[in-house]
This record gives sequence, C-alpha cells and structure tokens, in this order.
Amino acid sequence: MKDGSYTIEVTMTGGTGRSQIKSPAELEIENGIMTAEIVWSSNSYDYMEVDGKEYYPISSEEYSTFLVEVPALDTDIPILAETLAMSEPHLIEYTLNFNSETLKENDTFPLSAAVVGAVIAVGIIAVLFIKRKKNKRD
Repeated sequence: MKDGSYTIEVTMTGGTGRSQIKSPAELEIENGIMTAEIVWSSNSYDYMEVDGKEYYPISSEEYSTFLVEVPALDTDIPILAETLAMSEPHLIEYTLNFNSETLKENDTFPLSAAVVGAVIAVGIIAVLFIKRKKNKRD
C-alpha cells in the first residue's frame, strides 16, 4: 500500500463487552508502517499493549485515544488495555482486526480544493463589486 491517510473498519472482541472502539478508524501509512488511531468509548483507558509495544493515550479528555502501530491487516491482533473504570486498574485482553476490504483513502484534497476555490470566487466577486461601486461614484 502507498503512503497516505486512510479509514478502515476495525472490529474488537474480548473484555466484558461493555467497551467499544470507534470504527472506522483513521489509519496512516508512512514508509510501509501502519499506525491507527484507536478511540475508546470512555476516557478510562490509560495504557495499551499491541504486538509487545506499550502505548499511552494522546488524549483522554472525552475518550481515551491512542496511536498504535498495526502489525497486519485481516489478522486477529491480541492487545492488552488497562482501564481505571473499576475500583482498581484492570488489564483486559482484547482482539482487534482491521478489515482491508474496507480500506478507503481519505479525500482531503478535493475538500481543500473546493474551499480554496470558494475563497477565490468570493474574493473575485468582492473585487468586482468594489470596482463597480467605485465606477458609479466617478
């Protein structure tokens, strides 16, 4: 896969079934390394372990959010996640699976191009309006 920004459906199993993660997830590919943004349904997660690597949240204001390296798509990936939601911290086992058939490239350029085009059009209309008004005064 080429470097870029994508979305991908991710399923999670395990745990008590009360926690969820946001799907589709944001996925970045850079130099062949895949990194996913995992957003939990609560802000009580303070640690994740994926493929033997430790991760800490990049945000925990509304939801615990992690950037984790994805070792493979279409494979069950065992993870550990520590939650503080119970009376004491608990390390819970989950499995993530990123579905390659749902991989979609983010279309940020067309939106940006549309915004730039709209700003240019408004600028041209404003210049024409000012010139017209100035010509009427003269």
